[in-house]
Amino acid sequence: MLSKLKIILFLITFTFILSCGDKTKKISEIVEVDMEMQMSDAYKEGYFELQRGDVLLAAKKFNEAELLFPQSPWAAKSAIMAAYAYYTQDYYSDAIFELERYLVTYPNHKDKVYAHFLLGMSFYELIVDEKKDLKSILDSKEQFETIIRDYPSTEFAMDAKFKIDLINEILAAKEMYIARYYLNKTKWIPALNRFKTVVKDYNTTIYTEEALHRLVEINYRLGLIDESKKYANTLGYNYQSSDWYKNSYKVFNKNYRDGVKELQKDKKKKISIIKRFKGLFE
Repeated sequence: MLSKLKIILFLITFTFILSCGDKTKKISEIVEVDMEMQMSDAYKEGYFELQRGDVLLAAKKFNEAELLFPQSPWAAKSAIMAAYAYYTQDYYSDAIFELERYLVTYPNHKDKVYAHFLLGMSFYELIVDEKKDLKSILDSKEQFETIIRDYPSTEFAMDAKFKIDLINEILAAKEMYIARYYLNKTKWIPALNRFKTVVKDYNTTIYTEEALHRLVEINYRLGLIDESKKYANTLGYNYQSSDWYKNSYKVFNKNYRDGVKELQKDKKKKISIIKRFKGLFE
């Protein structure tokens, strides 16, 4: 009799545990579904506000959506959308904060390449004066280089290359600005090093020709004739028809005449003679 009572108590207890477990599971599923619905609503509100132009409220709603259900695949998307909302209205510092947080929080997310591109663009837009502040320029370049290195086959890679070309122009301009300052102060060695940097690191920019000529000029002044000729040959090989090459030629030949200018003078003389000759028959 006692044994039967124990069996009955065991069955009741087991049934109770099963029913509680099932109830807990149902409650968990209900809560999860409710959180997902709240996240979806917050995301939709964020998108609506973004379309309406209230980017601050939009970003707030996207952040809210992410926090409501961080396990959802849409959490990472919400983080990027918050950054994008800030970017559209020039809140670049806020966009940078959101994007850097996203890259740390979701390191394996499929939209990482877009985050790198938007981060690079945000840094790029913060460039104010390349002569004073290099941080934004270098941070921007780093993001675009990451895209080219890690995502070469994506649509963003070509845009990244174009942006790097523009950044290199800015960096070369800074080097030239400093180099010319040293040149005007007759500080030959610092000027020489700056012009070398332009030729070595930014040789696809518009400043390469002038930098090569300055290297010809400074080395000649320092008595380094062979070094000067080396840069003159490089300049002549790549930019033979440029004014900078003609200026470099004059460094070695003080009696050099600009053939184009002389030709123009001869042409003017010829026209003058023809006019005078015609005058004899008038």
